[in-house]
Amino acid sequence: LCQSIRETTGAQACTSVLAINEILRTTGARRLGLVSPYLTNVQQAIVRNYASEGFEVVAEQHMGIQDNYAFSEVGSDELTHMIRTVAQAQPEAILIMCTNLRGAPLVQALEAELGIPIYDSVSAVVWKSLKLAGMAPGRIQGWGRLFRELP
Repeated sequence: LCQSIRETTGAQACTSVLAINEILRTTGARRLGLVSPYLTNVQQAIVRNYASEGFEVVAEQHMGIQDNYAFSEVGSDELTHMIRTVAQAQPEAILIMCTNLRGAPLVQALEAELGIPIYDSVSAVVWKSLKLAGMAPGRIQGWGRLFRELP
């Protein structure tokens, strides 16, 4: 898809999953916690896909939601609880997998509390988009160590 967009428009493109995968390769994180609003079968597919790439999902939380609008209604308390739950397994990184969740504003405080990097889908695609545009990701404040520590 990204290649097709580039060939058709001349513009660089990225996806949140490709950005997250790049972040994981760059940081070397292999043991993951996974948080999403998805149905069980979708969550299991994500876990299998990461396993096929050599990543181990050591803890996961999902909500069993399939309606895209309902994803956006997940509150910060519920999302924070899910993140804290997967953090108990001490993964090397936690993924918030869904671009319709409001995870980015929670990341900085939770990283400080838990001591674990948290990579949110929206944050990851913003990080990669800034890089593709030749902009410094560090311009983003308050969304966690991703924007401070990754080149």
